[in-house]
Amino acid sequence: MSSSLDEALARARAVRLAIFDVDGVLTDGTLYIGPAGEALKAFNILDGHGVKMLQAAGVAAAILSGRSSEAVAWRARELGIGHVLQGVADKVAAFERLTASIGVDPGSCAFVGDDLPDLEVMKRCGLAVAVANAVDGVKAAAHYVTRAAGGKGAVREVCELVLLARQARGPDGRA
Repeated sequence: MSSSLDEALARARAVRLAIFDVDGVLTDGTLYIGPAGEALKAFNILDGHGVKMLQAAGVAAAILSGRSSEAVAWRARELGIGHVLQGVADKVAAFERLTASIGVDPGSCAFVGDDLPDLEVMKRCGLAVAVANAVDGVKAAAHYVTRAAGGKGAVREVCELVLLARQARGPDGRA
């Protein structure tokens, strides 16, 4: 393992809340517009199972998105994601309200993003993750950059990183 992977694993070990952007992270960023103007989104089934495994291991999941979509609300319900913040103009303020409301320290949060509106939240998290196809500024600020692109298994990769880090604990639960 490289030292950067070692650092990412150490940070991932502390994660109690994983927060995901939607467009470009949970999806590939493509918007399909239906005949009535509705936005259609494609979600990766492997990513969804990763989120379920993460939650089963005791890590809470949340969605924090600048756009609003009924498809996102539906997918979040399907995955049992209880914290869904959509149509958020100020992601930092929403992040601070979320962590305060559920009593999670920002240092115990992971945030997965792909574009500049995600940058300030990433700077406040213990584990900042950029998907492989993120813009350069987001990649530069990340503690970990996925091999997979957004909507193509990146979320699953992050979930597996956190789960792997949690397995590295001793029998007493300590690292």
